[in-house]
Amino acid sequence: MLFALVTWQVLASGPLLVPDEEFSRAVVRTVPDAVTERLSDLGNIPVALPVLVLAMAYAARRGRRRAALAAGLAMIAVPALVVPLKEWTARPGPLEPWAAGYFPSGHTATSLVAYVGAALLIAPYTRRPWPVPLALALAALTAVGLVLRGFHWPLDVVASVLMCTPLLLVVRRAAGPGGRRKGDRQTDREIGGETGGETDREDGRVA
Repeated sequence: MLFALVTWQVLASGPLLVPDEEFSRAVVRTVPDAVTERLSDLGNIPVALPVLVLAMAYAARRGRRRAALAAGLAMIAVPALVVPLKEWTARPGPLEPWAAGYFPSGHTATSLVAYVGAALLIAPYTRRPWPVPLALALAALTAVGLVLRGFHWPLDVVASVLMCTPLLLVVRRAAGPGGRRKGDRQTDREIGGETGGETDREDGRVA
């Protein structure tokens, strides 16, 4: 609902665009470009996608193929949603009013789905709950860099977050509520059983 509202405001040049553009003009290039461009690069596909692919491979190897598939499909959905919306809204950029196709932010969507998706896949195997906060921080830094550099309006970033939230909720549901799948637990038991059997045999030989 909120995503639809923001999109409508962009299409209709609604009142939300006034504070959006004012805030952008107030903050653009207040931080050196060398810093904000590096932050924006966190949303590049060559940077973010390998993180998700590695997490998917790890989750699949541990028997959580359903969760890995959900994360992969969420990533595929990003360009499938972003590209048509960019063409439909044709919003100009903060520093390039002659250009079009800035709404929503593809870099924000890519970083959010890739990093948070990867975090949801590996979180069950970490002793402390650091993956998701770290992933959210990386996505937030990407968004901040895009706005401060003038690559996107703030509403472009907000729209991407709203758009990707349902995708990540699906991944979270597939990954389970912080627990491991039955197949993964069975694999662990099999490994433990083999290890225990080898230990018993070694003990027998020693005796």
